[in-house]
Amino acid sequence: MFYIENPKTKGSGIVCCIPQTGECPNKCEDCFFQSGRSYLEPLKDNLPNIPPTSRHEGRVVRVNDGNDSNVNRKATMEMAQQFTMKFYNTAIPEHLDTFDAPVVLTINPGKMTDEQFHHINPVPGNLMFVRFRTNTWNLELCSRAVDYYSELDTPVVLTFMAYFDGNILKGHENNYIFRKRTLNSYNAITTDAWEKVMFQYKYNKWVYSCGKIEGEKGTTACKHCGNCLREYFTTMERMILY
Repeated sequence: MFYIENPKTKGSGIVCCIPQTGECPNKCEDCFFQSGRSYLEPLKDNLPNIPPTSRHEGRVVRVNDGNDSNVNRKATMEMAQQFTMKFYNTAIPEHLDTFDAPVVLTINPGKMTDEQFHHINPVPGNLMFVRFRTNTWNLELCSRAVDYYSELDTPVVLTFMAYFDGNILKGHENNYIFRKRTLNSYNAITTDAWEKVMFQYKYNKWVYSCGKIEGEKGTTACKHCGNCLREYFTTMERMILY
């Protein structure tokens, strides 16, 4: 099957991989992967999407930029044996320490986004970072998640949500602007609102934004960010030494 590159990771040193077919059972609202706007549409024709050797040699493979690495976990890891450098993505807080490479956990997926987050303790040595789905009305929850994982010396990457169907909570409309991100246009956070959120964590060494600068003045391209590469190699060193 012909491989399709994720335009968001182009030029970043990361290539993406989805070994499964069909939609993700997590069914998170506003999920780019199965919203009908994915770069892999139509999904039935373009999955699985596995990079050939010519694409993944010398690069880090992000396993599951769509779907979930804890879905058919054993088969996913078997497929990933061909990749020298890789990390896994999951929103299911189970069996994390059984993954044979670093793993990223989304801690407030789906209906949890504005209500609660997964509390992992102890933190497995292969946990690369936790990912928090962030908007301007779940910031109290965000602060609690940051406090919890900072105490455990675990990086927290804030992923700022973008909404296609106008799901902006009343009173927060001024924090969002309809703009194009990588391929599609969404109601996405403004740079000013993003700066106010990140200012709260200016002196917290464990907190990062997904994307160097979010908003209409920034970019979501991975090549300008570097979070995943930094934390991948940090986690690999920890796994090798300990």
